[in-house]
Amino acid sequence: MPSAESFRTARWVRTANLLLQALLVSTLFLGLSYLARRHAWRYDLIANRRYALSPETQSYLHQLTQPVRIVVTFDQSSESTEYANSALDVDNLLSEYVFATRANDVGKISFEHLDVYEQRREAEQLGIDQVGEILVICGEKHRVLRLPDLYEIKNKRRTAFQGEQAFTAAILDVSSAGQKKIYFLSGHGEQRPDDVDPVRGLSLLGDELRQRNFDVKLLDLTVTTKIPEDAALLIAAGPQGAFDRSEQEQLRQFLSTRAGRLILLVDPGQPFGLDSLLADWGIVADDDVICDTGAKNITDDGDLIIWAYNSHPVTQILINNNLHLRLGLARTVRADPSHILDDSLTVTILASTSPTAWGYRDYHRPGLPTFNPGLDIKGTPQTKNCLGVIAASERVSARGASGEALPLSVRGGRLIVCGTSELATNNRLVNEGNQNLMLAAINWATDRDTQLAIPARPIARYQISLSSLSLAKLRLGLLLLPPVVAALLGLLVYWTRRR
Repeated sequence: MPSAESFRTARWVRTANLLLQALLVSTLFLGLSYLARRHAWRYDLIANRRYALSPETQSYLHQLTQPVRIVVTFDQSSESTEYANSALDVDNLLSEYVFATRANDVGKISFEHLDVYEQRREAEQLGIDQVGEILVICGEKHRVLRLPDLYEIKNKRRTAFQGEQAFTAAILDVSSAGQKKIYFLSGHGEQRPDDVDPVRGLSLLGDELRQRNFDVKLLDLTVTTKIPEDAALLIAAGPQGAFDRSEQEQLRQFLSTRAGRLILLVDPGQPFGLDSLLADWGIVADDDVICDTGAKNITDDGDLIIWAYNSHPVTQILINNNLHLRLGLARTVRADPSHILDDSLTVTILASTSPTAWGYRDYHRPGLPTFNPGLDIKGTPQTKNCLGVIAASERVSARGASGEALPLSVRGGRLIVCGTSELATNNRLVNEGNQNLMLAAINWATDRDTQLAIPARPIARYQISLSSLSLAKLRLGLLLLPPVVAALLGLLVYWTRRR
């Protein structure tokens, strides 16, 4: 055989061998990639399993039947370390939600970042007007989350990350079949959620509720004979006249028989005709006007400042963030001492005045109010010498030996009474404390405060402190060491082949 042909044959054999090896290596990597994609195993090695989804959340996500879109509007250019940590927490957690629904046919979750300033048109279409909001969207329904919803805060310091609770609850809310309906009562001069008047209107509250996937409607008890079956909550804000007997009976049946929910905001000097109903729920709304002489407890405009709260799901966010309420004229709201005879009833004074306040009963008399010991109302030692302004009452059917609600207790009605309607008006809802309390009260009344069985994850931040010299050495080591090691290995291989 000629030598030229043998060399040519050997060259073709070598080329074919190389091609076959390349094909086999490519096939191996493609096969491994396919197996990794179809049969991936993932382990969470992060401390406290910070971003691992709980079995409860995964069970809900696997049952999703509609796609859910999550829009994050954090400011990526912010230099705040806390803000950057929040953005990292949200991105890592939402990535787990996306991964958990990748195998769903239609119920997939996706998330994206939106720059409110550069993408104004998209932001306006979604109803977003400020950074820091997270919008959870499913079809025509949406719900807004904000940073305080994602963290447990104590003494203005973040102590735990509860993002999974917030996101899972929001996803379940927007993907559910219907919306919870809130009816604002009318027919007695009540404030309305479509009124933009700064003093009497509730349009800001109405907008906040719609953003949170509530269906807001009006209900006139003077023309209807029955409260709708789909009513999740009734709100009577500042009635200017008294409810008649038939209306009182409708409300009584709604609260007791149907375990309904009612938020009542009543102004001083306005008879509202529901005293007997409040007595059934262990609450008394006195006919007085709260006065306070403490310089720190009243503004230059005469508004009452409230700082004192009792621990309750409605007030916890105010306690954690040290927020205050700003109210106009208000009446005293207190617990009826006789309610202790009813074991199924729990009455809590949510917000109270300072010890320097008193309830002025003879408010029709002209002139500056002065405390009359024989007539006016003063706090007692049992109430720390303070007067209640907002109270909540809840009826539970079964309790343990120490009085706590048993896990399988059937929840009854819930009632919140506020001694002023100016808590929620447009000109005062801009106060952060007013807005947070009103929204927390609505969430509690509609059972949105119920926490999923998902534990909050403790926050643990780690920081490495390096001097400028140490940082320079580390930088040079990272830049130079890998190329030097690669060069030495190359020289070693070259020297070995030369020999």
